[in-house]
Amino acid sequence: MNQAFLYDAVRTPFGRFGGALAGVRPDDLAALVLREIISRAPALDPAHIDEVVFGNANGAGEENRNVARMATLLAGLPTSIPGTTVNRLCGSSLDAAIIASRQINTGEAELIAIGGVESMSRAPWVLPKTERPYPAGDLALASTTLGWRLVNPAMPAEWTVSLGEATEQLRQRHSISRQRQDEFAASSHNRADAAWTAGYYDNQIVKVPGTTLDRDESIRPGSSAAKLAGLKTVFRKESETDDGGTVTAGNASPLNDGASAALIGSERAAGLLGTEPLARIVGRGACALEPQFFGFAPVEAANLALKRAGIGWGEVAAVELNEAFAAQSLACIDAWGIAPEIVNAWGGAVSIGHPLGASGIRILGTLARRLERSGERWGVAAICIGVGQGLAVVLENVHAARN
Repeated sequence: MNQAFLYDAVRTPFGRFGGALAGVRPDDLAALVLREIISRAPALDPAHIDEVVFGNANGAGEENRNVARMATLLAGLPTSIPGTTVNRLCGSSLDAAIIASRQINTGEAELIAIGGVESMSRAPWVLPKTERPYPAGDLALASTTLGWRLVNPAMPAEWTVSLGEATEQLRQRHSISRQRQDEFAASSHNRADAAWTAGYYDNQIVKVPGTTLDRDESIRPGSSAAKLAGLKTVFRKESETDDGGTVTAGNASPLNDGASAALIGSERAAGLLGTEPLARIVGRGACALEPQFFGFAPVEAANLALKRAGIGWGEVAAVELNEAFAAQSLACIDAWGIAPEIVNAWGGAVSIGHPLGASGIRILGTLARRLERSGERWGVAAICIGVGQGLAVVLENVHAARN
């Protein structure tokens, strides 16, 4: 099979819910990163792009169902380029990368532009249609921002708990304390702040015109576990027993807006782009389990991806694990038995943010740049997904492989 490579990745700074990017449509954010990733390839004629694949977890609003096609048209690309949108909730854009890499492997394509976008600020409310016309009573709007809505009554109640309550159940199962969660969250903020200050994100970011946002809006420099300990729990009341709440706004990822994009191609695509690849995609994995334990799904997804890559955890130098919640991240790290220092060295979603459809490419691009900077060879990008799924991709630093 042909080998699939990641050539470049870019993203917007991630804005807070109702923050600096709330006034920007998601299809415009998607078009922006698509134009940017193409402009960074000096030799690329856009007509050579075989397809555009975008991840998006909503699609109910201004994304207009197929935001990949909308972004392709808004970006001014040739109308002959097909576009498809993937929805695997939080893992949508990492799934886009997986789909694109398979097309490269099979020879169906030489070059695919991928992306992901979410405006959680602009996610619409939906009004369900009535079973009968002219109802006399009131109807309730359902928010499409996050989580379950319009739930089928046949679904078991234990599956449809909130993401936060699911995380409380997961941390109980794996004995993750509130203190560990707060320490992890504080580290995420401080690592992200240090990475931005050191310029590690400079070559990954495109600013959004008409906004003043020049870095991720949710980062809180100087965070500490002591400060975070003062926050109230959200999903359960605190108590002296293990049944009490531990998940707070401080040790969970926030709601965010943002977009990301990347170029996936064959070895021959280097000639089309005028640039060398960053990393080779060498392993992919998907896992599913009980919906309420979604946060643990990256464990087996990553194990499977590593097995397919033919390497073990002892060879992995860098991990990008999307931090939906500090508790689920710690449960995964503990299960893998890896050093916490190699996980999210430049910060994670607790601080950077988690605009659902954009996060997969955010972690994949950051992983590739971390390997490029360190010169180390192997890395894993993994993400948990609501309703009990996980995805993972193994990258090989092509420069390290040649040495």
